[in-house]
Amino acid sequence: MAWIRIVDLEHADGLLARIYRAAIARAGKIFNVLRIQSVQPRVLQASLDLYRELMFGPGPLSRAQREMIAVAVSRTNNCVY
Repeated sequence: MAWIRIVDLEHADGLLARIYRAAIARAGKIFNVLRIQSVQPRVLQASLDLYRELMFGPGPLSRAQREMIAVAVSRTNNCVY
């Protein structure tokens, strides 16, 4: 079994604490895809910024089309996310 070190909410401070609070406000919890990047909060923030730009930024694709592409890629990669 693989083991990945994470920072729990109780030990988060600064940028990571802000990211965690925003996640809880948005989704009611902190998803594991965020937790596994918690050791490097600046990298996590960059990942979130990239996600937001890809899914909500300007472009010819609708939000539904972007989601369909994400689902197709995840399915092709046997990924549950």
